[in-house]
Amino acid sequence: MRAVRRRSTRRRCALAAGLVAALFAVNVLLGTYTVTVPDFFRILGGAEIPGATFIVLENKLPRAVVGVLVGAAFGVAGAIFQTMLRNPLASPDIIGISYGASAAAVTAIVVFGAAGAGVSAAALIGALAVAAMIYAISRRGGVAGYRLILVGIGFAAMLHALVNFLITRTDIRTAADALVWLTGSLNSSNWDRATVLFWGLLVLVPAAVVFSRSLSGLELGDEAAAGLGIRVEASRLALLITGVSLAALATAAAGPIASVAFLSGPIARRLLKGAPSLTMAALVGAVLVLAADFIAANLVPGVSLPVGVITGALGAPFLLWLLVTANRAGQGG
Repeated sequence: MRAVRRRSTRRRCALAAGLVAALFAVNVLLGTYTVTVPDFFRILGGAEIPGATFIVLENKLPRAVVGVLVGAAFGVAGAIFQTMLRNPLASPDIIGISYGASAAAVTAIVVFGAAGAGVSAAALIGALAVAAMIYAISRRGGVAGYRLILVGIGFAAMLHALVNFLITRTDIRTAADALVWLTGSLNSSNWDRATVLFWGLLVLVPAAVVFSRSLSGLELGDEAAAGLGIRVEASRLALLITGVSLAALATAAAGPIASVAFLSGPIARRLLKGAPSLTMAALVGAVLVLAADFIAANLVPGVSLPVGVITGALGAPFLLWLLVTANRAGQGG
């Protein structure tokens, strides 16, 4: 039975990977400026095609690469939190971590006039600092999942108020820049961001794989996990650090793209019939970002919308569906 389940999981992951590859190709080759497949490979081979070479190498290709990496990072981060805390609401964009990045980034934009790498660095520091505070406050007597979620939601409310205050106290142009960042966008993607993301994920993804060995035990509850020989607090802290770092890295690169971390884990579980999988969550996250970015870039002619506009629109109906299905199963409040 286990062998059959593993083969089924591999097959479904392979299909999801194929969908990621297809969407990657669609984002690079199609859109407002189309590129033929032969021309694409000629460009990769070093050929200089007026207009096309610059658009592919400096716009479309880095944007698609950043989209895949950001989606995968958010997907894995969301799956780690939701599985570890045994709650589908426990994603970084709901429990305050993304709000920490947002508040720090908006402060850097509005107060210090930062842009580019400065905003990304502030977002990274803000997410890590808020996550540390949430953990410190919620760990009294051991970190219980519900307590961490409630503390995180409290921080999210305070930081959301801070962001609104800062935006209302600045000029229209600066406020517009801050709002674009807050929505989450791949419009400013470049190879520098893609490189930072790649090296960051090269460290964090293997760490997530190693630490995720305790996830199945933690999902059973603290007492059951301890009975299985899992060091509960140490494992949870390692997973928290890894998940927060993944979410912070992705947020620093593209802004707090709404709902990707929230949606990826539950969708991955549905696709695998209830089995948690960081690999599938990463692939679902990449699919969501690539599909949403293509729609955002081509929905309104002549306008490239932030990708967060599309992903954010998916979050509310999914939350309502989650609550309805939970109540039908007798799990609702």
